[in-house]
Amino acid sequence: MWLRISAIVMRYFFLHRRSVARVMEIFFWPVMNLLVWGFVTYYLKELALPKTVLFLLGSVILWDVLYRSQQGITLAITEEFWVKNIINIFISPISMGELLTAICIVGIIKSLVTTVVLGFLALFFYKFSLLEIGPGLVLFLGNLLLFGWGVGLFTMALIFRYGRAAEALIWGVPFLIQPVSAVFYPVTVLPVWLQKIAYLLPSTYVFEGMRQVLATGVTDISILGISFGLNLVYLLLGALYFNWMLRRVREMGYLSRLHLE
Repeated sequence: MWLRISAIVMRYFFLHRRSVARVMEIFFWPVMNLLVWGFVTYYLKELALPKTVLFLLGSVILWDVLYRSQQGITLAITEEFWVKNIINIFISPISMGELLTAICIVGIIKSLVTTVVLGFLALFFYKFSLLEIGPGLVLFLGNLLLFGWGVGLFTMALIFRYGRAAEALIWGVPFLIQPVSAVFYPVTVLPVWLQKIAYLLPSTYVFEGMRQVLATGVTDISILGISFGLNLVYLLLGALYFNWMLRRVREMGYLSRLHLE
């Protein structure tokens, strides 16, 4: 099993090595996002809002982890549709579980590389160290990766079912989650009814916890525990929905149609 998974990981490695566009995609948008928000926060710092600067820079970097992990699953498999390789994968000895495992490993590597680059740029341009979050940083990043995978499985299931008509969800779903996750502001800013929805998302606890750490220096493990518990639920539901939708697609013959689109 691990030999097949490592082979898929190496395949994506060679794809990135031979494609400047794929490598640039890892860095270009995250760096542009950091620069734009970074200079906005620099302006806020001039307005004597130092804590706000830390919150926004931390949020920009952490949000990219969630976004990348979701896209790591959705874009990787969608590309197989675009190059008409999806049928080859299904008739090969590789199982869908092995494919998803390899994609998640590649996603972890890409997320770590992007986070390190953004961390250095934030330190160089804005004197903000991501390490200020402390040892809990690993747990924050881990929870965001898990939630991104859960969202990615759900999104990919819809793309399998509805084809290219649903491809906009690859980029749309994360930004539907972003306002409710309280990425750039505390949950208390939201209307009361929306706060109840926000607390159903694991990402909300991560960003609330990040702000608490930067403000007080204390990591609330209970918040991370709640986030992890919710992540397990979302991952389970995402996996079950993905498997169910994939089975229906096979039974109804949609897979060959997707291959021909």
